Amino acid sequence: MPLLYTIGKLTVAPALRLAFRPAVEGLEHVPETGGAIFAGNHLSVADELFLGTVVPRHLAFWAKSEYFTGTGAKGAFSKFVLTGLGAIPVERAGGRAALSAFDAAIPALRGGDLVVVYPEGTRSPDGKLYRGRTGAARLAIAAGVPIIPVGTVGTDKAQPIGARVPRPGTAKITVKFGKPLDFTGRPDDRTSLRQMTDEVMSEIQKLTGQEYVPRYAPKRADTDPAGDA
Repeated sequence: MPLLYTIGKLTVAPALRLAFRPAVEGLEHVPETGGAIFAGNHLSVADELFLGTVVPRHLAFWAKSEYFTGTGAKGAFSKFVLTGLGAIPVERAGGRAALSAFDAAIPALRGGDLVVVYPEGTRSPDGKLYRGRTGAARLAIAAGVPIIPVGTVGTDKAQPIGARVPRPGTAKITVKFGKPLDFTGRPDDRTSLRQMTDEVMSEIQKLTGQEYVPRYAPKRADTDPAGDA
């Protein structure tokens, strides 16, 4: 586990548990060892904080590449923090540039790490669940690991868009884990990847109860660190 992540588990995680008392459902679906992909809904920048708080193992988040290439003191600090947490940079525009995220994630997964992907690619602008991009399914097939659906509830109220930090007492936070989805042996053509992704999003929707929107969420030009290829 990276040093900065360990420090966070010893400091930030206990503070969040004390202040918010997040509920957890389905933690038995999180493997004690071995690689897996967490694919979740994305309501707030706080999603990463609470997911990292309730999962005892290290989580490698996909984060948009701009946070590793910024300039000045702010850019240097962002790169230091994300690198220290073991985050994986991803080009959200997709294409060949996005393959670098796979180059980093596949060895991590095969080595037994957990990688977090938000298939919507950005935070939901209205609390609804949007169509997923196929990066998580492609990664699962390439690395030979299962996908664990994750549903987070309440983070959009605890830290709505524009808020700098989560606010205690504003919402009940619940993190739900679904049964692992094993896509071993499935083909990786475009149609199959789309079907697998839709299966994942369906399981996420069952966990959260969100209204599903069968189109991609609009991209945000803000400080959302999440990314998907």
